[in-house]
Amino acid sequence: MKTILVTGGAGFIGSNFVRFMINKYEDYEIIVLDALTYAGNRENLADIENNDRYSFIHGNIGDMQLIDEIMPKAQMVVNFAAETHVDRSIHEAGEFIETDVRGTFVLLEAAKKHGVERFLHISTDEVYGSIDEGSFHEDDPLQPNSPYSASKAAGDLLVRSYFVTYDLPVLITRSSNNFGPYQYPEKLIPFFVTNAIDDLPLPLYGDGRNVRDWLYVTDNCEAIDRVLHEGNLGEIYNIGAGNERENIFITREILKILGKPDSLIKYVKDRPGHDRRYSVDIGKIRELGWNPSTDFVTALERTVAWYRDNENWWRKIKEKQEEYRRFHKAQYKDR
Repeated sequence: MKTILVTGGAGFIGSNFVRFMINKYEDYEIIVLDALTYAGNRENLADIENNDRYSFIHGNIGDMQLIDEIMPKAQMVVNFAAETHVDRSIHEAGEFIETDVRGTFVLLEAAKKHGVERFLHISTDEVYGSIDEGSFHEDDPLQPNSPYSASKAAGDLLVRSYFVTYDLPVLITRSSNNFGPYQYPEKLIPFFVTNAIDDLPLPLYGDGRNVRDWLYVTDNCEAIDRVLHEGNLGEIYNIGAGNERENIFITREILKILGKPDSLIKYVKDRPGHDRRYSVDIGKIRELGWNPSTDFVTALERTVAWYRDNENWWRKIKEKQEEYRRFHKAQYKDR
């Protein structure tokens, strides 16, 4: 029996990955460590709560003593733990540095001390910055344009340095925009789906022509699993789906699926540092035998249906979001 420590495992991608691994491997135990900040939710893993091969620890990756106690129990580490929302990073950059940089450092130190077999760090295509034409390759320079992407880039560089300096068996994945069940409804797709269900405006930044490559979360879980077991140590792997779509296209598709009018679209002032287009080349991970397998339209319909059928999950979250927005508005109205 092998044990994987999954940090941030109660979040969106992390919880989907934990469920995927528990169902696929009968000889794996999963320890989830999560600080349960605003986007972490134990309800995301309620269906495996009683599985004997799953355990949960409430804690922060920046807690050196706690990490030092947990790390000897695991042969492999998959680090999803991160602050990830660009808008929040613009106003609260310090929290992103603390988690995405210092937290990663604490994990790396403990992994080095206790000799883990594999340390997989989950990153993002946003570390490359924006690209007008073509696609980013793994060895392209990092040019992050927000405090969030800058904190992730810093974490990536730390991870790489531990491979070069200490021979720590690390791997890095950089995925494009994920979507699917259990995604916190501040991200574009779940935010717009849940607003549309309630006939609320869909606030679209700028001209709505920003392009993202949309990756269904289950496909990403399969890719992460492949890299964890078959990736070459010290390497970085881009993960994308080839589903490049403008935000306005995504918005209209959501409204079409829900039978809602385009009049719900509300164009709003663009956010600072808003990258125009992301695109990653996935030739390297294809060499490991992975390809995205979920049709985009099918995945989007499946995602919309999940939020339509699970209102109890997201309504509680959106009530807390409204409290956050009121606090945020009061804190920053004079800045």
